[in-house]
Amino acid sequence: MQHRVTFIPGDGIGPEVAKATQRVLEATGVRFQWDDVIIGSQAQDLFGTPLPESTLESIKRNKVALKAPVTTPIGSGFRSVNVALRQTLDLYACLRPYKVYPGVHTPFKDVDIVVVRENTEDLYSGIEFAKDTPEAAELLDFVFNTTGEKLKNDSALSLKVISQTASRRIATFAFEYARQNNRRKVTAVHKANILKFSDGLFLDTARQAAGGYPDIEFTDIVVDALCMQLVRRPQQFDVLVLPNFYGDFISDLCAGLVGGLGLAPGANIGDDIAVFEPTHGSAPKYAGKNKANPIAMMLSGVMMLRYLGEKDRADKLEKAIAEVIAEGKDVTYDLKPDPADSTAVGTSQVADAVIEKVKRG
Repeated sequence: MQHRVTFIPGDGIGPEVAKATQRVLEATGVRFQWDDVIIGSQAQDLFGTPLPESTLESIKRNKVALKAPVTTPIGSGFRSVNVALRQTLDLYACLRPYKVYPGVHTPFKDVDIVVVRENTEDLYSGIEFAKDTPEAAELLDFVFNTTGEKLKNDSALSLKVISQTASRRIATFAFEYARQNNRRKVTAVHKANILKFSDGLFLDTARQAAGGYPDIEFTDIVVDALCMQLVRRPQQFDVLVLPNFYGDFISDLCAGLVGGLGLAPGANIGDDIAVFEPTHGSAPKYAGKNKANPIAMMLSGVMMLRYLGEKDRADKLEKAIAEVIAEGKDVTYDLKPDPADSTAVGTSQVADAVIEKVKRG
């Protein structure tokens, strides 16, 4: 079977890690028909927008995309191209697995955590009111008239939006993922002890969803306690489900546990569309230097294979990547004990090593 996949090379180091990932995916024997499109700065130059309609149509048509990091051009009108893409396609679930592979230099062992982050609302809804604007003044008056709270007149305001609809579907996604992937526990992350209405709604909705999954243990934890526990005993956690804002920085914390963003894959998933991409940024200062670590994007490709039903090929590719990491010979500078190690290899050489492992089986 051939899979038609939208291919987005991205900006900065994106084209290099994307090409490396494309090569290792094809080495598995899975047949792809790649539909090449662009977003970001290239699209801005060609189409006058960093997120052209033709790219969106390709993703909608193919239902699956493999995307490298992209930079939002300054002055484009978008707060973030990535956020705009997720909201436009309603990719409401951000799925990010974090696992320590043997050979990675980290004090944390046996970590295997999956972060399920709500992707469409919370403080990232983008509803903001600038200081000293009529809209801000009107909202300040509304707050005073309805609550009696007198906020400072020179305030800027951002709305934290938590809906029952979005909370229910992300909690359900987390439980379904846990059940389908033989995970034992789902933990809802919140600050409901302080934010009783917004985070309280998220927590209550997660508790309701848990009732439909008696086979999955359910717990909850406030976000600050989670931060402490993650750096003390991360092995106690399995699947974390979080609102958008907390999910953003907890994702980076978990990446630090397993060795850094160069080992952090991800996916943004909706009801019938999925975009697979690494967690790290486009790092433009390293563009074209054959220096960037492609493993996060390769692992995102592994996630894509599993989504496409190619489980055996996905397992084979992940095993090959894990072997390259464990050997520690054909890895980029960031995976060496000493980043100045002259034996560090480049992006394409990591791909060569993985491909050799794949072919050996």
